Amino acid sequence: MTILEFDLASKTNTIFRRIGAAAIAEPRNIGVLLSNLGTPDETDYWSVRRYLAEFLSDRRVIEAPRLLWFFILNLLILTTRPQRKGRDYATIWNHERNESPLKTITRSQAEKLEQFLQDQRSDGPRARVIVEWGMRYGNPSLKAAIERLTAQGCDRILFVPLYPQYSAATSATACDKIFEILASMRNQPCLRVAAPYSEDDIYIEEIARSLTERLAQIDFEPEVIVASYHGMPLETRVKGDPYYFQCKKTTDLLRLRLGLPRDRLIMTFQSRFGRAEWLKPYTDETIKELASSGIKRMAVITPGFSADCLETIEEIGSENADYFFAAGGEAFARIDCLNDSDGGMRVIKSIVRRELSGWI
Repeated sequence: MTILEFDLASKTNTIFRRIGAAAIAEPRNIGVLLSNLGTPDETDYWSVRRYLAEFLSDRRVIEAPRLLWFFILNLLILTTRPQRKGRDYATIWNHERNESPLKTITRSQAEKLEQFLQDQRSDGPRARVIVEWGMRYGNPSLKAAIERLTAQGCDRILFVPLYPQYSAATSATACDKIFEILASMRNQPCLRVAAPYSEDDIYIEEIARSLTERLAQIDFEPEVIVASYHGMPLETRVKGDPYYFQCKKTTDLLRLRLGLPRDRLIMTFQSRFGRAEWLKPYTDETIKELASSGIKRMAVITPGFSADCLETIEEIGSENADYFFAAGGEAFARIDCLNDSDGGMRVIKSIVRRELSGWI
């Protein structure tokens, strides 16, 4: 080896040692990505149509034969449903921010989580945790959220689908989308996915606490409490989806925590459409039957939702309340989701801290 070659090799080794030392001294950042189902951008026909088209074109959501569903979706559903749903969204819309409550709440959850994680950060060369949020359908998109995280130096991302109970139509399709995004990337971040939390002690505790506190504020004691979960076609349970059993487990744990008998806390499923059989009992039919049987006072909780949205505020708080009163009911209370409340944030913080173990 000549003197020139030796000098070049020495300088090269020095450069690589410095690069390695810098990598050790300055850890890459960690990203946390909160996600929920999604929302239209506006309440007008075309905005709602775009959202529904994306949502209802998902093979995880609708498992019907593709050609048949194409005609049903485009010739029937997308010609009439957007206008009706747009009117429903308008009744709950956050007009100050010009967005749905789901978007407002999810943003706040992300902001509060990031503040908490920053407050927990100790001095020294330790990775910063950056929190973003995105929707499976609509905006802000999961793709944009991942791009923001990687642009800020996140080489590890914890993905947190905010669904307490696992379903292929919610949790799995969210993961599908994340994997699709990563498949297009040359330099992929390392990915973790938070597990569903249907039996989590803190989740059960906070749902029970929220219900107890809300009932203490209203001027009646409900004879029956209905725990309403988003419905799924019965076929999904037959094919092995664990959603029904996780909803049942959540309800059983809530009964145990609250000390209520089975007939005081009833599990039901809402939001069905089409002619196929869905998971039973149905929320709307149960509420009508209870009122017709003489139940006068009722409260409804929605433990399957981490944030209030059209299905909780309008469908439960308005549509199903009307069913109850029309059938003879006298007092009805819709219990808010945990949202970004102190209790709701305790649940999210607990999940994120557990899932980040080993990274921070």
